[in-house]
Amino acid sequence: MEVSIVGLDLAKHVFQLHDADARGRPVLRRKLRRTQMLRFFQALPPCRVAMEAGASAHHWARELRALGHAPVLIPPQFVRPFVKTNKSDAADAEAIVEAALRPTMRFAPVKSAEQQSVLTLHRARELLVRQRTMLINAIRSLCGEFGLTVAQGAPNACKLVAIIRDVDDPRLPDLGRTALKTLAGAVSLMRTGLQNARCQGSLRPPADATRPGRPSGCA
Repeated sequence: MEVSIVGLDLAKHVFQLHDADARGRPVLRRKLRRTQMLRFFQALPPCRVAMEAGASAHHWARELRALGHAPVLIPPQFVRPFVKTNKSDAADAEAIVEAALRPTMRFAPVKSAEQQSVLTLHRARELLVRQRTMLINAIRSLCGEFGLTVAQGAPNACKLVAIIRDVDDPRLPDLGRTALKTLAGAVSLMRTGLQNARCQGSLRPPADATRPGRPSGCA
C-alpha cells in the first residue's frame, strides 16, 4: 500500500512514525533516530507529514517541506482525544494521523526561521524581565535585613545597588556587601540584555523603562 500520510511523534533522539494510506489504514510503524530522519524522508515519495505543534515542530516542518513533503501541524489539544490507549509514542503517532485526517481539523501555520527568531527574541526578553524582577526582589529583601529600604519600582532599586557598591557606606558589613554585589552585577547584566532585546526587535519599552527625570536602570 502507498503511504499517503505519516504521523510523526517528535522527540529529542528517537522519533516514532505511523505510516498510513489515504483511508488511514496503517501501512508501517517504525522508530527512527534523529540522524536517520532526513535520510528516510528523502527516500519517501512526497506525502503529508502530520506533527503536533510543539517543540522543534516548525524546524522539522521546514526541513520536510524542503524535501517536497507537505507538513501539517496540529495543536496538541486537538490530538489528545484520538489517543486510544495509554499514552505511548506509538499511540501518539497513530492519534496524530487520525486527527490529521479529520476534514474539519484546524492546523497551525508553519513558522519561518525569521518568524521563529522574532518569537525567540520576545521569549528571551520575557525571561530576562522575570529574572530581573526576582533579583531585584531578592536585593530588596536582603537589604531590608540591614534596615535599607526604597520605594517600589526597578529605577528605585538602583539606589540600593549604589549603596551596595559604595564600599565606604557603613550600613552594610563587608561580607554582606560581597554577597549583594554578585546580585547587583546580575541585575546590570539583565538590564543590558533587555536593552539589546529592545534594540534588535524594536520592542516597546516596559512600563518601568525610561521616563523623563528617572533612571532607566542600574549601570
